Amino acid sequence: MRHLSRVVLRPLAAGLALAAVSTAAVHAEDAKKADAKPDPALTNQLNPNDKTAEPDEKLLAKDAAVKVEDGKYTDAAGSPTFHITDNGKKVDWYTYSGYRRYHAECHVCHGPDGMGSTYAPALKDSLKYLSYEEFVGIVVGGKQDVNSSTQKVMPAFGDNKNVTCYMDDLYVYLKARAAGAMGRVRPGEKEDKPEVARKQEKECLGG
Repeated sequence: MRHLSRVVLRPLAAGLALAAVSTAAVHAEDAKKADAKPDPALTNQLNPNDKTAEPDEKLLAKDAAVKVEDGKYTDAAGSPTFHITDNGKKVDWYTYSGYRRYHAECHVCHGPDGMGSTYAPALKDSLKYLSYEEFVGIVVGGKQDVNSSTQKVMPAFGDNKNVTCYMDDLYVYLKARAAGAMGRVRPGEKEDKPEVARKQEKECLGG
């Protein structure tokens, strides 16, 4: 149940189930996948002239794709990840879709391109350490950060299909921003939309 796209018709239940995964189970799965190596054929090709990207070599290595199936790339931990080619000009479908969905649903609070605002954190920084499960849990269930000097409240989006139906898309876009794989630019070219993505989108939105 690592990918929300497999349970898009039950986003709230998915978030709760992910939050309930035991530490032992997570460690066992991580150990099992520890030997997974990046596929040289899936190496990201970044734009060396994009000064807004700020590449983080450790994150780029950690987030490198080791597998692709039906147009969706996954890293060594089995989480969705990005794939960028043609010197940064072309992205996978889910990263492109995540860019669009982020700027439709999230940028009002979290700022354009995940840069943050005076009342919401920069998600390009948050995704440097948040796991896929943690990201899903926060988006679905919300989060409060209240102390004597600040009061930040992230509302729950578990019942917003315009967010939950595109959870993986949002995650990989912000993951690409966090790793510095892409800067503050609108993706140019994109891979074709996978038929699986079309089917899941239709089922999730109830079309």
